Amino acid sequence: MLAGRTPLGAAGCGRLLAAGLRPLLCGLSPCWVTAGRQYPALRVAEPAKEKRPVRKEQRSGLVVRRFIACPQLVRTVRRCLQRGAGLGPQPVLLEFAPGPGILTRSLLDAGFRVVALESNSDFLTDLKSLENSLNGQLKVIHGDFFRLDPLAKGALKPPAVSSEKLFETMGVAAVPWRADVPVKIFGIVPQQLERNRLWRLLFAMYECSSIYRYGRVELNLFISEKEYTVLTAKPGKSKVYQALTVLAQLGYEIELLHKQLPNDHLCLVRLTPQQNLFTGGLKPSNASTFIFMVKQSFAKPKSRLTDRLYSWSLDNSDKLLKALEIPKNAAMYNLYPEDYKRLFEALQNSDMFAETFFHDEVLATTRTMNL
Repeated sequence: MLAGRTPLGAAGCGRLLAAGLRPLLCGLSPCWVTAGRQYPALRVAEPAKEKRPVRKEQRSGLVVRRFIACPQLVRTVRRCLQRGAGLGPQPVLLEFAPGPGILTRSLLDAGFRVVALESNSDFLTDLKSLENSLNGQLKVIHGDFFRLDPLAKGALKPPAVSSEKLFETMGVAAVPWRADVPVKIFGIVPQQLERNRLWRLLFAMYECSSIYRYGRVELNLFISEKEYTVLTAKPGKSKVYQALTVLAQLGYEIELLHKQLPNDHLCLVRLTPQQNLFTGGLKPSNASTFIFMVKQSFAKPKSRLTDRLYSWSLDNSDKLLKALEIPKNAAMYNLYPEDYKRLFEALQNSDMFAETFFHDEVLATTRTMNL
């Protein structure tokens, strides 16, 4: 362990408490620190009473954040992030919301070049101190990963930050889509508005906007087991096979790195954009139309594809389905992700179809996902 990298002990817990945050630490058994603002009667939980590694707070107005706390989970995550690394220079790792920096220190010890994006000013002092003790291996930026590139006009005030400024600070230039991964990102997705955050990332990836303007950025995210089940669902399961499923499986190579069970029900998932995503008729310029087509298809997942095509004013649907080798009676939730892409590409070439059909709906959906 390098000089200046001390674990979070009693002093660290004291700083969390003083900052208005609530740590949940029980010796080395818990895997997480859960912190929330403006929580009265702050105290460290007693080991005998703490049975779950993560405690969910239900207080209204409480913003809960999770940080990895136990050494065993730190080592597991570090090994997962090292998995698949080649022999050459490794891309920089962006860690968002590192909090007290327990994992950050372990990654630095393992030789990672880390950029820490932290929104809470209470943690920035220690992270900046750690940055100053090193020789460029760590960069600390005041910002919130889920407030990247907001729609608001004018100068951005932290923790809002632009991806252009972020990547400039990291020293990462844009590369072609089919090139190697330029940046790896790690973080724990807050469960509050988790689905909405995943949708925002998906929109940005399909449109090659925000972080994806720089290439196929690799995401390594802790998400809920519920959302992981949706991302990896199979056709025919109407309750979990959704528009998000189709678009994620088409757009990402999805790899489960680790499951944190039984109490936390969190999954560490690697989402690597597909090199061949933009082939055929699908392009970043019409990707929002494709996304809305899939979303509209799942408004009634058990409806027949022929009925959906008829609602889009396509009178030659039988001929189209025959050419695509899709059964006439196929329901929307029975189609594979590749079927949706082939359908979209066929519609692009149809004289009866125009992208302007979805124009207003696409704009409304895009605005909603960026709120």
